[in-house]
Amino acid sequence: MSNQKKYTSIHYASYLELDKILNAQHPRSAELGKEAHEETLFIIIHQVYELWFKQMMHELDSVMEMFRSLNVDEKNIDEAVLRLERINEILRLLTQQIKVLETMTPIDFLEFRAYLFPASGFQSFQFRCFEVKLGLKIEKRIAYTPYKYYHEFTPQEQETIVALESKEGLFDLIQSWLERTPFIDMKDFDFKTKYLSAVERMLQREADAIQSSEYLNPHEKEMRLKMNGDVGTFFVNIFNEEYHNQLIAEGRIRLSYRATIAALMIQLYSTEPLLQLPSRLIHTLIEMDELLTNWRYRHAQMVMRMLGRKSGTGGSSGYDYLMETVKKHQVFIDFHNISTLMIPRSDIPELPDELKRTLGFSFTQR
Repeated sequence: MSNQKKYTSIHYASYLELDKILNAQHPRSAELGKEAHEETLFIIIHQVYELWFKQMMHELDSVMEMFRSLNVDEKNIDEAVLRLERINEILRLLTQQIKVLETMTPIDFLEFRAYLFPASGFQSFQFRCFEVKLGLKIEKRIAYTPYKYYHEFTPQEQETIVALESKEGLFDLIQSWLERTPFIDMKDFDFKTKYLSAVERMLQREADAIQSSEYLNPHEKEMRLKMNGDVGTFFVNIFNEEYHNQLIAEGRIRLSYRATIAALMIQLYSTEPLLQLPSRLIHTLIEMDELLTNWRYRHAQMVMRMLGRKSGTGGSSGYDYLMETVKKHQVFIDFHNISTLMIPRSDIPELPDELKRTLGFSFTQR
């Protein structure tokens, strides 16, 4: 006899367990005095946030599992990109959701804010796990109290966070995958020399354009030429592994030397068939960083609108702390920085035929 459960019909409400969801709003203002009308909106907004956080974690966990393999299947990259893009769409939605919350006035919020102490969005266990899984570890995080950021969670939740802190995040897994990219080591193609020659030609064209400009005065030309020289120094140092590792030690960058060169090549040669998906993956991660930054910024602006310079209910400085996270809680910023290394498509060194065949699709006729 089969152990498979017998198929039965199900009702919409029972499938979604609406009785639990729709009866999970209990305004404290009603329990402790006169109910504040806007508190229901405040509760529902944050409950919806938590539901979306759960979905984001669901997608992120599956992507991380794909990249834990030493041999990442090409079709897995496509699936990973689709799931990361889904996270990005959710992040867009979370930012738009702030507009709904802003239909509540500061005075209306103050009607029930006193009942929230010491509850705070900082106590969102799911969002903290999401950040850590992306790669925002404790040494990169801005502290808002003298304690570790997870000290307010339950003992079991703290154990989970500590375990996640010791494991590889998505950043580490992507870095490891880039380091294993086989086309970095090319015997018959001196990418470094050809690339730097292309850079020199590009910088010289830019310098000539500055010198010949009729709209810049001598001082402005001098300043722009100086800035152009600084960019040139940046290009040269990209192939200095010792200098690169020094920047990592100083905490100024994070992505390894080998992974950086791989990411640069993927971006430069993104039109090659086998590099199109890896390039799309990198762009998706860059976009995720942007969307998280936008969400943090909009959150900070909403807090300023509602509370001004008041401190947060969780003990932070409120707006000032949130703005600090906007600037410093980026995980994939090193991929953004690779844009500095881009050169015009017409200047990109031509790949040898053999390598081009390796990165493309070749067919033979019988």
